[in-house]
Amino acid sequence: MVVTGASGGLGFATALALAQGCADIIVGARNESRGREAAARIRAQAPAALVRFEKLDVADLASVSAFARRMRSIGHPLDLLVNNAGVMALPERQLSVDGFEMQLATNYLGHFALTSALLPLMRLSRSPRVVQVSSLAHRLGNIRFDDLQGERHYGPWSAYFQSKLATLMFARQLQRESDTRKWGLLSIAAHPGYAQTNLVSNGLGRRSLVACLSRTLGRLVSQSAAQGAAPVVFAAASENIEPGGYYGPDGMMELAGAPAAAYVSARARDEQTARRLWEVSQQLTGALWTED
Repeated sequence: MVVTGASGGLGFATALALAQGCADIIVGARNESRGREAAARIRAQAPAALVRFEKLDVADLASVSAFARRMRSIGHPLDLLVNNAGVMALPERQLSVDGFEMQLATNYLGHFALTSALLPLMRLSRSPRVVQVSSLAHRLGNIRFDDLQGERHYGPWSAYFQSKLATLMFARQLQRESDTRKWGLLSIAAHPGYAQTNLVSNGLGRRSLVACLSRTLGRLVSQSAAQGAAPVVFAAASENIEPGGYYGPDGMMELAGAPAAAYVSARARDEQTARRLWEVSQQLTGALWTED
């Protein structure tokens, strides 16, 4: 099983929970020291699992390709891919090394390319599964094909909303593509509700007003990273899963609680836009979606 962004926060909690269920885990992370430390911590708490670190920066298509080549050279079937790595609300517009707006690159485009590159290994599995980590914020998103990279107008939150809407649309379209092309994938999305991780402070900075409000409100309505990971782990491991489904906490406004079916916005259900987004994403990333 591969979990991206597993060196901390939601990704670490997800990888740990899966490893404690005796899954063999690849901790994908861009920071080598943090990634190796995370893998060691997981091994200590889940000694029955095989856990190792692999360098992976999903905002860099060359890193994605190199990771996929290493995985394919080993040739083991891949049972599960959890596309978790993400950034939130970067205050200034930043570009990835490939020239994409950084939130779109990290949260969505890199995972689109990674899933495509790992498809041959997933096809070797008897029951391959892909989980995209979306967000409550997808409800406020809009796919702006006329300004997808925020070149004319960049807003920290609108860019984040768009990336998380794209992530959920990808999960649903991937299931449709798999059904049509007979890939045998189970594609699901999940969101953590309001989980206390370092995602907000990493984006807007720990001293920003939004980050301060987030910490203050979080004490009242949020849950831990481990609790936030529960819907992701449910999507990754439960047998009671709807293909193309979306899962989150069952509490008030889906902020916290036990895993349950989550609300999918009308925009996320738009199949025509999802197909167009898939085509545009192929053009941008060069993803081939071949089985070999």
